[in-house]
Amino acid sequence: MATATTNAPRREAFGSRNVFILSAIGSAVGLGNIWRFPYVAYEGGGGAFLIPYLCALLTAGIPLLFMDYAIGHRFRGSAPLAFRRMHRVAEPLGWWQVLICVVIATYYAVIIAWAAMYTWFSAQLVWGEGEEQSFFFTEFLQMGDVGKGGVSTQFVPQVGIPLIGVWLVVILIMALGVKRGIGRANLILMPLLTVMFAVLVVQSLFLPGAMDGLNAFFTPNWEALADPAVWASAYGHIFFSLSVAFGIMVTYASYLKRRTDLTGSGLVVAFANSGFEILAGIGVFAALGFMAQAQATDVSGVAASGIGLAFVAFPTIVSQATGGSIIGVLFFGALVFAGITSLISVLEVVVAALQDKLGWGRVRTTLVVAIPVALISIALFSTTTALAVLDTTDAFVNAFGIMAVALVAVIVVAWFLHRLPVLREHLNRRSSLRVGWFWMLLVGALAPVVLGYLFVSELRAKISTPYEGYPVWFLWIFGWGMVIALVVLAVLLALLPWSRRSHAKEDPDYDEFLVEEAYQPDAETGAVSTVPGYMTPDRTSNGGRA
Repeated sequence: MATATTNAPRREAFGSRNVFILSAIGSAVGLGNIWRFPYVAYEGGGGAFLIPYLCALLTAGIPLLFMDYAIGHRFRGSAPLAFRRMHRVAEPLGWWQVLICVVIATYYAVIIAWAAMYTWFSAQLVWGEGEEQSFFFTEFLQMGDVGKGGVSTQFVPQVGIPLIGVWLVVILIMALGVKRGIGRANLILMPLLTVMFAVLVVQSLFLPGAMDGLNAFFTPNWEALADPAVWASAYGHIFFSLSVAFGIMVTYASYLKRRTDLTGSGLVVAFANSGFEILAGIGVFAALGFMAQAQATDVSGVAASGIGLAFVAFPTIVSQATGGSIIGVLFFGALVFAGITSLISVLEVVVAALQDKLGWGRVRTTLVVAIPVALISIALFSTTTALAVLDTTDAFVNAFGIMAVALVAVIVVAWFLHRLPVLREHLNRRSSLRVGWFWMLLVGALAPVVLGYLFVSELRAKISTPYEGYPVWFLWIFGWGMVIALVVLAVLLALLPWSRRSHAKEDPDYDEFLVEEAYQPDAETGAVSTVPGYMTPDRTSNGGRA
């Protein structure tokens, strides 16, 4: 094997497996767990929805999570570098994921800023009883109409100032690095988030009408199981909930030590994420049950999802409940913590990619990445048309960015590069739970079918009618145009040469890893691997070493 000559800094690592697990859970547990899952489950048949949800978790979510872990840990790099080391033609997939994370970061931060302001508002009930909706859209966001005035440049101070604060906190965490920044942040924020939300759930359960909400949430509608849309909804939610195909888990897994139980860690992350979602469903619907009773209506009349749930329905609950200020502080504080842990994982995909590509130090790369992204975020989402831009970008990037790159990645890895045997063997060498042909079947056959169905369904829906009635020019800039631009830029970034100082050259971490792989016998048989290209530490085999 050639001697390593790169001047690039050695790859960072998490302090322990437990820190990695907390960080991975922090990435997976985000805003969607709190404000999306309860409503998706309610609409999908209540208690009956747990059947397709569990099927989706076991047959798609966990298998794809294992694939991400295996790619990142085996090829020891950020998403672009890991895919490049798998094969050079796959590198654009990594940059596609990086660019998606850039877009997500710009608008994810502003939702955290909203939640931070509403944490403060909750203590004083600033919005006034009965005025929650008008306060959010009119007074707080000062929402304008893109159909009349186009994209606004009017600055909204109560949004822009906390947004600047969010970015300063996140940039500091990112600059401190994987171990001192991301790891420590998750060690602090995740236990706080868990305690805060547990207290919120307990308090919600004692509200009048809470049982009506729980009955609405858990009562099974078995007829819903015959609806293919319910199953598609379960798979779609699991897919986004676990942060697969974002490049996040590939990047995080590359920071793991060589001898780490990958599948065991994946199971802990997956079931912890699902446990938090069910806990969120209990807390949210207990509170909605109280709201329904207070307004003398059914739970169906007050059930909501997303921004409507967080910034309209919950403030209403806060206004009407005894001790409502505490509920508001806990709820919006939980949104802030969940959002920050997810945002730093999204940004880490971008920082790690440029650090690998250019061979720069941590602080320099963080500033070069985060400052421009923060400026774009502030410029776009501190204005009166921020909500329309956010809504459109999120809808199109999720449907035609994340879902598309996941579909293409699975097909390329499984069908064209035939790397599933390599990844399976890597998982089995290190894990308490061994995977076999059934895992390969789920990833290589079931996942493409499900992702393809979801992608085509979204495509038909978006083509049939203009999304939310927004102007066509607006949808082409922040919707279709954004989706196309991500693919084009991903290819262009892959064509750019890697720096001489980059980790793509003779990286000591990766070289030592290959040597260890080459001489590590199978735990059960004692034999070395016979998978082509698996243990080859030379520069020409192993699918595209730079």
